[in-house]
This record gives sequence, structure tokens and C-alpha cells, in this order.
Amino acid sequence: MHIFRHLKRMVTDWFLCGMVLATLLAYFFPTFGATGGAMHAEWVVNIGIFVVFFLHGVNLSGEQIRHGLKNIRLHVMVQAFTFGVFPLLWLLSNWLLGSHVPALLMLGFFYLCALPSTISSSVALTGSAKGNVPAAILNASLSSVLGIFLTPLLVSFVVGSGAGGIDLGSTLLDLCIMLLLPLVLGQFLRRWLAGFFGRYKRYTSVIDKLVILLLVYAAFCNSMVSGIWRQQGNGVLLSAVVGSAVLLAIILWATTRTARALKFNNADEVAAVFCASKKSLAAGVPMAALIFGNHPGLGLILLPIMIYHPLQLIVCSILAERYASRHKALASRQEGTLVNAR
Repeated sequence: MHIFRHLKRMVTDWFLCGMVLATLLAYFFPTFGATGGAMHAEWVVNIGIFVVFFLHGVNLSGEQIRHGLKNIRLHVMVQAFTFGVFPLLWLLSNWLLGSHVPALLMLGFFYLCALPSTISSSVALTGSAKGNVPAAILNASLSSVLGIFLTPLLVSFVVGSGAGGIDLGSTLLDLCIMLLLPLVLGQFLRRWLAGFFGRYKRYTSVIDKLVILLLVYAAFCNSMVSGIWRQQGNGVLLSAVVGSAVLLAIILWATTRTARALKFNNADEVAAVFCASKKSLAAGVPMAALIFGNHPGLGLILLPIMIYHPLQLIVCSILAERYASRHKALASRQEGTLVNAR
């Protein structure tokens, strides 16, 4: 019953429905959103990315981050999984299956594996599961900043740099200007703007998601115009779904076992599992637009993260309820022990 309730919630989520609609609009009206089209995607994308990361900077609480600094082992584990274990799993899968999966889809899976953790859902799910929220805020925020540098660096190892690959120096400069600069600017102006944006957080969240939908639409428009989807066939979608599900299952198992091997308490285990298993669609789509530019296969490269995103929300929402139930049971047991001791 739990899974059906969460599936119903996903179906009625306007943002996830919007992603489906964006891909359908790209199928029927590709030239409008493609580079050089009437939407002027090349300008809309850059302005949208700047706005999104400025809002992230304004909403980032330095005080909450400082509260989460204590557990070094937890932080090391989360970042090691985010930027180490994920790419290593891709290397293994590429060695085993690379010759059977389209090259662009494999690149999309590597891009997924190289992305930072997501802030909003990691923190929200950690809170609902009675986990260590300050640690979740710190790790998700740290991951987002590290990702500005580590994600393009990791991608350059796979696609190469310079001719035929990505220009790493130019890409890092673009990412600093379009991602880090608005993030720092938003953080600097937070003392004056936090109250205003806090009152209208519901609307700023909508702006954030609308920009992501525009980026998804533009990416798929370019892929449709280039004919990349006709070349790949229908099997690529099934491969992306199965691959994303298997990757999530392995990561959730590995993070849980590692947290328990390190003897984390329940609150730290929750934060570790939810932060280390997440990948950010909100950061991934804008960063892809900057790293890969007008690559005709960008829609296919983004496909794994677009599938992984709703999967991680469904599965981790179910896990959050289980963790919350376990926390309640432990609290009741401890309360009973105290009563008996009296």
C-alpha cells in the first residue's frame, strides 16, 4: 500500500508531469526550443541557470551548515560515495556492458554518477525519517559546491579534454561564472533577502523548477532536431529505466551496509544513506547545458538523471517512513526502560 500511495503522489506532482510534458513538446515542436529558435534558448538557458543558483545561495543557511560540522566520518563517507563510489560503479558496468549500451546513454550514466547530491530532498527526507538534519544540510551543500569543480573534472576523464572533448579550463570558468558566482552572491545578500524570499519560498521554488523544465525542453529540442532519437530506437528508454533502478538499488544497499559497518547511530545512518544515494537534477540539468553546450545528444545524456530523480524520491520516501517507524519504536523502548528503572 505504501508504494501505491507514493506512486500516486508522484503522478500528481506537477514538476514530474512537467518533465514528461517538456519532452512531448520537444517531440512536436523541436525547432521552437532548439538553439537559434524562436525561444532563444541560448539566452534563456544562461539567465535561468544564474537565477536558479542565486536562489540556492539566498536559501543556504550558514548557521545550519556550522551545526553539522561535527561528524567528520559521516561527511567523508557521503562525499566518497558521491564522487568516488558512483563513478567506480560506472567503470565496472562500462567494462561489463559498455559494448551493449549506446555510447551516449553510457555517457549519460557517467554524468549521473559524477553529479553532486541534491539539497532539498536529502534534507526533507532526513528530517521526516528523524535523521541528523544539520549533517544532511552540510553534506548536501558541500556536495553542491564541490560538484561545480569535480563534476566537469570527472566528465573530462571520460570524454577527454581539448579537441574532440570538453575544454576543461573554459568549462570550469563558465561554471564559476554561471554557478559559483550567483551562489556566492546569493549567500552574500542573504542577510537582506532571506526574510523576503523566506516569505515567498513557495514561489521561488516554482521559479527554480520552471527553469529546469525549460532547460529539459531545450535539451530535448536540440536532440530532436539532430535526429538522435531516431538513430537510437525505443530500447534506449528501457535500458535507462533498468540501469537507473539497478544503480539506485546497489547504492542504497552499499550506503546502508557502510553506515552500519562504521557503527553510525540511527540519525547519522539516515543522513548518510539519503545524502550519499541522491543525485541532483536541479544542478545536473544546468551543469549539463554548460559542460556539453549544444551537443545534439544532450537529451539522451540527461535521460538517466531524469529517470533516477523520480525513482530516488519514490524509494527513499518509503525508506523514510520505515526509518521514522524504527525511530519511534526505539524511543518507546527507551522510555519504557526509564519508567522501569524508576
